[in-house]
Amino acid sequence: MTSFAPDSIVLNRKLPLWYQVSQSLRASILGRAPQDPLRLPTEEQLAGHYGVSVLTMRQALKELEDEGLITRHRRRGTFIEPDAQQGAPVRLLGSVDAIVAQQSGMTTRLLNHGTVPVPVAFAEHFPGAATVPSYHRLRADEKTGEPTNHARNYLRPDLGARVDLADLERWPMTKVLRDVVGVRISRITDSVQARLADPETSRLLEVPLLSPILHYTGITYDEEGRVLDVAVIHYRGDRFSFTVTLDAD
Repeated sequence: MTSFAPDSIVLNRKLPLWYQVSQSLRASILGRAPQDPLRLPTEEQLAGHYGVSVLTMRQALKELEDEGLITRHRRRGTFIEPDAQQGAPVRLLGSVDAIVAQQSGMTTRLLNHGTVPVPVAFAEHFPGAATVPSYHRLRADEKTGEPTNHARNYLRPDLGARVDLADLERWPMTKVLRDVVGVRISRITDSVQARLADPETSRLLEVPLLSPILHYTGITYDEEGRVLDVAVIHYRGDRFSFTVTLDAD
């Protein structure tokens, strides 16, 4: 019988190995394709795959079993629960309307806002500015109330006074800028990285510290090539995956 093939990771020896392995395997299970096999490799095979001891692998599998993602049967093997929650895809499409549609079915809460020093990482996007307007929001599933992501937006200084806070609890910043503020958006550059949840993200998204998350940065430009907005969003790794469709011509 064919077994499910988990992703590989580079382990950090400063962190508990069983925890890193369990989180990697957890992300692989939740992000699997529907046609993937449900049977996992043996403990020995998994231990060899991750480069850990069988004892460490056994501890990692127990974590997943306690969470209800797998079941273990003597002599038969270890199997993924068919009802294990699949990650909801976040699709990188080419329009503001697609971004708005992606956030449907979510509630948004404004955590805080104000003027902050320009983050060092984004200083090049706001030339000549010492401070920028900042907005921090938390999104949750409308039906379950479960947190799904938290986002920080840094705006070009002259735009802050034109943003209504009530609009930010209804729509993504890109829609607010385009349809309410009235600026013309020419393009948005996106980048996504896999990271581990820091204490703030762990608390806001209600996930264990060092859980896998998706770290998204989106930079929005106007028609003159000036940056309007820098968005930094942390998505729960067990709820989201990014799908990109490329045309061949």
